[in-house]
Amino acid sequence: MQNILHKKFSYSFNYATLVIAAVNAAAFIITGSGRNLNLQYLFGLQPVLFIKGRYYWQIFTYMFMHGSWSHLISNMIGLIFFGLYVEKSTGSKEFLLFYLLCGIFCGAASLAVYALTGAWQILLVGASGAVYAVLLLFAVIFPRSTVFIFGLIPVPAPLLVVIYAGIEIYDQLFGMRQGIAHLAHLSGFAAAWIYCLVRYGINPVKVWKNALR
Repeated sequence: MQNILHKKFSYSFNYATLVIAAVNAAAFIITGSGRNLNLQYLFGLQPVLFIKGRYYWQIFTYMFMHGSWSHLISNMIGLIFFGLYVEKSTGSKEFLLFYLLCGIFCGAASLAVYALTGAWQILLVGASGAVYAVLLLFAVIFPRSTVFIFGLIPVPAPLLVVIYAGIEIYDQLFGMRQGIAHLAHLSGFAAAWIYCLVRYGINPVKVWKNALR
């Protein structure tokens, strides 16, 4: 009997990446371009509301909320650029499972740290964690691909993951770039890593080492 953790979906490609982007855009418009604080606090992820108010849906809905146009656009560019390649490789059903599970993992990890450190009032919104997870999976599926930063600087996809991880760890430890959810970004990498190990039975490091040979 096939292990359910490794059971594959029937392949189909239905542009789920674009659907996710559209849902994010619609949520942003409905919430008044991020200015409707009542809806931000209703659907964003805040420890005091999630734990004490029992707003349990926030662990899912927060990843579709954004605080500004720049926040939304930067996330959606990353999602579409990397997500379409990943979705075409894995299929739409697998991609949706991956994206949503990683997004929920990022929310849960952030929630746990915020609650344990007493940051009860902090509000987490955005798809960044899930997008970082997509970036890592892209680098695993296409380890020999090159990403052009600003359209000019060629960087191997695995190296890009390492660079971003290093930046996020540094900023998290030293409090740089306040207002950015560095913990959610790192959780996105962790979620994708775990997904690769558990779901696919592959170690990203081994994939990247083999790609260098």
